[in-house]
Amino acid sequence: MTGARFVTFEGGEGAGKSTQVARLRAQLETAGINAAATREPGGSPFAEQVRTFILAPDTSSHVALAETLLFAAARADHMAATILPALDDGRWVLCDRFTDSTRVYQGVAAGVPIDKIMALEDVVLDDRRPDLTIILDVPPEVGLERARARAHSRGANVPDTDRYEVRELAYHEELRAGFLEIAQREPNRCVVVEGQQSEDAIAEEIWDLVCARLGVGGA
Repeated sequence: MTGARFVTFEGGEGAGKSTQVARLRAQLETAGINAAATREPGGSPFAEQVRTFILAPDTSSHVALAETLLFAAARADHMAATILPALDDGRWVLCDRFTDSTRVYQGVAAGVPIDKIMALEDVVLDDRRPDLTIILDVPPEVGLERARARAHSRGANVPDTDRYEVRELAYHEELRAGFLEIAQREPNRCVVVEGQQSEDAIAEEIWDLVCARLGVGGA
């Protein structure tokens, strides 16, 4: 039995992160590994309240640094209330978005200096960083179409999707480039998975990565 591990999933809108978090959790449970699935922004009662505020389409305009601080506050509570207790209990934690999304959305795309973002990471995370980050890569036009279809299936005016998905394609291209740059810069932590494969093929590739990198016995 392997020890507790922290795995994060990153990528642009509609990349399939939540689907693959659920798939990996099921595979881990089948292998006898207790795993918790969570998300950002969110993952604790306070952080979910912050999520609702940040993503609501009628939230007042605000500077990117203010949003970065809100994400940091939500993450601090998420770590204290959900992630660290699960890891301390020997459970794996699978998180849909984490610090890389802040680096890309608020840093690369919104212009908050990376030194400020990294300083907040140091304060909030201390020494507990992800063991593995899986970046699901899809062309923005594909991801946006998926996201719109998902929003339509849930009904109109879904707060979680409106604020970012309505932005121009060039914005989403910038996000994609930001994630790929992080993967190139931190290959020991990050792996890019081609997100236009079938859900089954992606899940199989992720499982193989987890087995190889994190010591899970056999696919």
